[in-house]
Amino acid sequence: MAPDSCCCSPAAMQRRLPILAWLPDYSLQWLKMDFIAGLSVGLTVIPQALAYAEVAGLPPQYGLYSAFMGCFVYFFLGTSRDVTLGPTAIMSLLVSFYTFHEPAYAVLLAFLSGCIQLAMGFLRLGFLLDFISCPVIKGFTSAATVTIGFGQIKNLLGLQNIPRQFFLQVYHTFLNIGETRVGDAVLGLVCMVLLLLLKLMRDHVPPVHPEMPPGVRLSHGLVWTATTARNALVVSFAALVAYSFEVTGYQPFILTGETAEGLPPVRTPPFSLTTANGTTSFAEMVQDMGTGLAVVPLVGLLESIAVAKAFASQNNYRIDANQELLAIGLTNVLGSLVSSYPITGSFGRTAVNAQSGVCTPAGGLVTGALVLLSLDYLTSLFYYIPKAALAAVIIMAVAPLFDTKIFGTLWRVKRLDLLPLSITFLLCFWEVQYGVLAGILLSLLILLHAVARPRTQVSEGPVLVLQPASGLHFPAIEALREAMLSQALEGSPRRCAVLECTHICSIDYTVVLGLRDLLEDFRRQGAALVFVGLQVPVLRTLLAADLKGFQYFSTLEEAENHLQQDPGTQPYNSCGDPVPEHKVALLKAPACH
Repeated sequence: MAPDSCCCSPAAMQRRLPILAWLPDYSLQWLKMDFIAGLSVGLTVIPQALAYAEVAGLPPQYGLYSAFMGCFVYFFLGTSRDVTLGPTAIMSLLVSFYTFHEPAYAVLLAFLSGCIQLAMGFLRLGFLLDFISCPVIKGFTSAATVTIGFGQIKNLLGLQNIPRQFFLQVYHTFLNIGETRVGDAVLGLVCMVLLLLLKLMRDHVPPVHPEMPPGVRLSHGLVWTATTARNALVVSFAALVAYSFEVTGYQPFILTGETAEGLPPVRTPPFSLTTANGTTSFAEMVQDMGTGLAVVPLVGLLESIAVAKAFASQNNYRIDANQELLAIGLTNVLGSLVSSYPITGSFGRTAVNAQSGVCTPAGGLVTGALVLLSLDYLTSLFYYIPKAALAAVIIMAVAPLFDTKIFGTLWRVKRLDLLPLSITFLLCFWEVQYGVLAGILLSLLILLHAVARPRTQVSEGPVLVLQPASGLHFPAIEALREAMLSQALEGSPRRCAVLECTHICSIDYTVVLGLRDLLEDFRRQGAALVFVGLQVPVLRTLLAADLKGFQYFSTLEEAENHLQQDPGTQPYNSCGDPVPEHKVALLKAPACH
């Protein structure tokens, strides 16, 4: 056994606890960079967490409860130095769909999602995510962006009593547009403009050079800090404006209101729910969440691993997808003990982390500590944050998720992929699970159609040559048989045929039966069918099947010469002829896996 394969070897321990790979080399320079990055992400996540709790339909403190556990778990288990785990816009939208704005459901969903994700990680089922195609992902994220963004229009304009279902939301928003509160609308638009300007400044800040004068470097650092922490800066500005009005006795804004003070209690997830109408059992809660128990963990894994892979590719390092499953699964399980709702990797905050020069996952410790400090000491100040300001933060955060170029790209590259993209995009406005499920099924149907009806190259002549352009699997054998019979035997004169198998790497029993019937069809019509370019696993399978009339050649030229000289009326008969030595060797050879 190789040393690395032992479960207790240093390499295996480093795979399970990635912290062991980088901690021995930790330096003061890394500490400095991680501290700056952690601080930057912390100042970003606090206002976002408050805003995303609104998207999830939960009290604002639940956003903060969900924002710190991932920082500590990922410190030990994460394989990407850039990724930050926490509440995101898309996950918050899913939580609002499946938990009925009830915190107990949201916390239980986090626990159950984490258990499912942990099971997938231990069973190494990360490959299942590969069956969700890029058009489906783009359709879902684009629809989620529109749903989340439009869902904040009511807060941006100060409208009340707007339903959360998307189509009803659109209808009632336009119906009540005359009730817009001027104060909220003006403040929300100002916050959006400020966020946009600060983002543009952040994108155009020139890099610092050591030869720059100290004053220039200081001003550069101040600009960089202000633009990186723009969410916290703008929300603080809005809260200060609201507090100023509160002092005067006039409040033109709708405020966030009371936020529960202090750290969340550590307790088991709620496995039942007692309300004025009675007690809802665990089984009933699970039944109520329904397909959310599949959609939420899968989308969470997909989003997190997509973020990790994107930044690993950008910054030239590798991640372990199954280890990432364990990290996010354990985060959700442990997070449910402190009243967290389901979390995943955040693209926006991960970008802030990477741009801040983070060196290791240790930056998350600073972020997590900052969130805990805000829960312990700042919750009373959150009362004055206008909902319009949080709406501006959400809208500006989700806007980049809408890929405006994907439709044109697919039109140029492969138009058929527009079908799952469009179906997913449209159905997600009705129900998220139906949109994602329909997109996945449609993508699989397109994939299966290519498997069931592979392209076949046909070369006409005295001898008909057919070459499947891809593999040969059981759904395709009947179509291949019909094609060969119609082109070789139904015309006049009948022709012998060659099946060129260079691109076929494996076959199953159904294909073997189909080829047996095809050989029998040719034999009855007085023609021959021979095989060329058989790979060893395929040849081994066909020899083991002892097909009557089976003949194969190494090259197409040999096969055509044989058929033109000998029409194949006396095929090899395994019952009467001795078994050739090469056949014995092939059948005895170990199979390649």
